[in-house]
Amino acid sequence: MNIVLSFAVGLIFGLGLIISGMSDPAKVLGFLDLAGHWDPSLSFVMAGAIALGAIAFKLASRRNASLLGRPMQIPTARQIDRRLVVGSTLFGIGWGLAGICPGPAFVLLGTGATKGIVFVLALLTGMGLFEFRRRLQHSNA
Repeated sequence: MNIVLSFAVGLIFGLGLIISGMSDPAKVLGFLDLAGHWDPSLSFVMAGAIALGAIAFKLASRRNASLLGRPMQIPTARQIDRRLVVGSTLFGIGWGLAGICPGPAFVLLGTGATKGIVFVLALLTGMGLFEFRRRLQHSNA
């Protein structure tokens, strides 16, 4: 049952990205182009996502287990540190250059779009390098 529910949620998320235009790199770049021909339409998508996310986090914070019985793992860190700033900056630069972030990248991958394939390969490479570095540091400690 968990796999069916996971598939359904992923499908709804992917369809939402397609319908909202978030999987169209040109539309995202138009939204990020504040100094040029700015396309404000994605601001409504973001506002809706933030509102829904805030409600979901509020409800989830009151629970000990998810609807599937798994323990809740809500982040508790509140400090802004170097890793957060550097990671956020790199994410923003990548998003601004490509017009793609991880969720829409997998939608593009599913359509066979070259941009999606390249982005996901770069994403997986970055994750692999991070994990390699983390393991290297732990083995030297």
